[in-house]
Amino acid sequence: MVEEDRILAQEVLEKGGKEREELEKLVAEPGRQRRRLKKNLAAVKDKFGDDRRTRIEEVAPAREIDWSAMIEKEPITVILSQRGWIRAMKGHLALDQVAELKWREGDEPFIHFHAQTTDRLALFASNGRVYTLAGDKLPSARGFGEPVRLFIDLDAEVEIVQLLVVRPEMKLLVASSDGKGFVTTGDATLAETRKGKQLVNVRSGARVAVVRAIPAGADAVAVVGDNRKMVVFPLAELPELSRGQGVTLQRYRDGGLSDAIAFQLAEGLSWTLGGETGRVRTEGDLTPWRAARGAAGRMPPIGFPRDNRFA
Repeated sequence: MVEEDRILAQEVLEKGGKEREELEKLVAEPGRQRRRLKKNLAAVKDKFGDDRRTRIEEVAPAREIDWSAMIEKEPITVILSQRGWIRAMKGHLALDQVAELKWREGDEPFIHFHAQTTDRLALFASNGRVYTLAGDKLPSARGFGEPVRLFIDLDAEVEIVQLLVVRPEMKLLVASSDGKGFVTTGDATLAETRKGKQLVNVRSGARVAVVRAIPAGADAVAVVGDNRKMVVFPLAELPELSRGQGVTLQRYRDGGLSDAIAFQLAEGLSWTLGGETGRVRTEGDLTPWRAARGAAGRMPPIGFPRDNRFA
């Protein structure tokens, strides 16, 4: 047994020595490594190889998911109060129905419009920021609703200028109290976070005063100042920006911009008669007020509202 153990030990040593010698050659020679790798891969293929059942292809481009498709589309009436309380009532309410709603003491209606639960809403603040709200996430009309500041990061001292349904392809007229303005798109107003996004670079002492949807076919802009002077000029004179300060719409010696609106020149300029709900007056001949952008303008037509607002 002793002799057999000695022989077995000798064989193990010899075998180990050969393996060591082979490994040293393998480490020293890259060519030998490649040949060994090919040999091993071929052995694996022979043992485990099979026809591939899956295909290797280029990845298809990523597609943006339209999450609104997951929301049930229902009509709602969006209601925002002067103090910033928001609610959404089911269905499309008439004006008199909105007026009959209950309000917090000292509060009153500010903005209301018809929408769908699938709509996205843009809220414009006086500091030039814009925020996005989802129609299906608005609080119900039970009670007085909820403060809109619970849904967005809007400081208490910042005023709400406008709230409307936003479509990516729509055009908007944006103007500041210092008479600056520009055209932007609905897509440029959409924000993905509570902090919103900066749309208007408002100068010191100024504020966003007007945000209006530009109707189809509009080719002119009318601007009226606090001094009750009005000017009309081509819409094409305004730049389209996704963010900025804009250009001068009207020049003022005192005060600033009160209101601005885009309209179709051939149809004339219309405004609601103050204190007479439903009555509208249209001025067809606007020749006296037509001028280059940035002009001071002249006094508006007889009967123009005393609050210097077109609507």
